[in-house]
Amino acid sequence: MDELLPPLLNGTALGALLLLAALGLTLTFGQMGVINMAHGEFIMAGAFVAYVTQQVIPSSDLSIPLALPLAFVVAGFLGLLLEVTIIQWMYRRPLDTLLATVGVALILQQAALQIFPAQGVPVEKPSWLDGQIDVLGYEWPLRQVFTIVLAAACVAALAAWLKYSSFGRRIRATVQNRDLAETSGVATRSVDRITFFVGSGLAGVAGVAASLIGGTNSQMGVQYIIPAFLVVVAGGIGQIAGTVIAALAVGIAMTFFAYWTSGSLAQVLAFVLVVIFLQIRPQGLFTVRTRGLA
Repeated sequence: MDELLPPLLNGTALGALLLLAALGLTLTFGQMGVINMAHGEFIMAGAFVAYVTQQVIPSSDLSIPLALPLAFVVAGFLGLLLEVTIIQWMYRRPLDTLLATVGVALILQQAALQIFPAQGVPVEKPSWLDGQIDVLGYEWPLRQVFTIVLAAACVAALAAWLKYSSFGRRIRATVQNRDLAETSGVATRSVDRITFFVGSGLAGVAGVAASLIGGTNSQMGVQYIIPAFLVVVAGGIGQIAGTVIAALAVGIAMTFFAYWTSGSLAQVLAFVLVVIFLQIRPQGLFTVRTRGLA
């Protein structure tokens, strides 16, 4: 038990970080069918927002809580700009969105290199994240606990928004039948834009959490985009519950593999497991089982 506890706890924290990265894709990819390869760069943008906020407000105790909503807004507007200028012409053409957003991702990476140092910049964690929590004799870092709490809060907020708000019902109507939704009076263009804003904003929040663990650099989005897509697909397209389970499973698997092998090989082995799972169950863990909006 003593040997299993550290990778289990650390893997849960990694799974929470992957979940934060994948939540936005649950909307933009899972709900809208857009393959947004620039999503990782929105995570990068959120991380740099945390750094810039810390330069303006040196006290990390204040700057990090302030950086969370700021990163949501900045990354959200980047996603909105992407949707208005490029994506709106490519709905129902997922391969075109993939190619276009790869180009956008490269542009954002180069922009980050021009603005920030190539080696990256550090983000100091607040004092209230110093220290550890004793869990059956293992000293669990508070920053990992914070990542889990933040991911749980984002999942709860997103699920409640989609299930109980009128806008959430309009999103589901647009996803299931865009033409019928338009004839029913749903402004699908507004739905598209707000969905991209929220999905991209969640990537910004993930970037703040990631910056507290590994700092910031122009390539950090690449580390998260492929695992995030695998998590969304393995969980079931557009299914929040499946995304949660898949993210935790991938995070724990990667951590256990890392204890026995190298970090890069652990990632490869985890991806192989996901691919094998998708061969057995191509639809993912969960699928939509009703044609209604409820």
